[in-house]
Amino acid sequence: MMNDQTEEETKPQAIDEHADSTAVRPSEPLSLSQAFGGTSPLRALLETILLAAVLFMVINVTTGRFQVHGSCMEPTLHTGQYVIVSKMVYWFHPPERGDVIVLQPPGGQEEDYIKRVIGLPGEAIEIRDGVVWVDGLVIDEPYVATPPAYTGAWRLGENQYLVLGDSRNNANDSHTWGALPEENIIGKAWLSYWPPEEWGLIDHYAFQEEIGKEMY
Repeated sequence: MMNDQTEEETKPQAIDEHADSTAVRPSEPLSLSQAFGGTSPLRALLETILLAAVLFMVINVTTGRFQVHGSCMEPTLHTGQYVIVSKMVYWFHPPERGDVIVLQPPGGQEEDYIKRVIGLPGEAIEIRDGVVWVDGLVIDEPYVATPPAYTGAWRLGENQYLVLGDSRNNANDSHTWGALPEENIIGKAWLSYWPPEEWGLIDHYAFQEEIGKEMY
């Protein structure tokens, strides 16, 4: 009798292949839709807020808005114009001659400026006879309405730029406060969006290499 009972206890138990396999699965985390009841208004609101926050961060990291004050960039830009500035363009390549940029002027001034890049790192710049000379050659500047009435000479170091207003005699620019460090450049002016009649891409002059007569 005791032997029969032992044999029954030692027999392998049959496995029911049709048993509910989900009973042994670990619990899975709730999805957002499950937590907030499918496509509920609360879920839609949260998704909208999250998307808006991400878009706001991306836009502010990669672009900026700037209002032109004064006549320093006439005739290219006019006082009161609003422009969008691309901050990310110079992540991929350095500023180029002819670029219109927004910058923080040296000396700790709070107001940002908008100027055009004229001199690049390592170049010798001279202004005389109403024209700009770069490494002994004159550059053509069709965007300048009135030639500069001042003179000056600069040797730019590494990561330094010479920036000037298109209205040469009405601009507070490198001819008064010197070379601009690259770290002070905020971005490249990209699009004018106000007033409506001024809507369009900013005119950046692409220099051909270049430049006519030698310095004497």
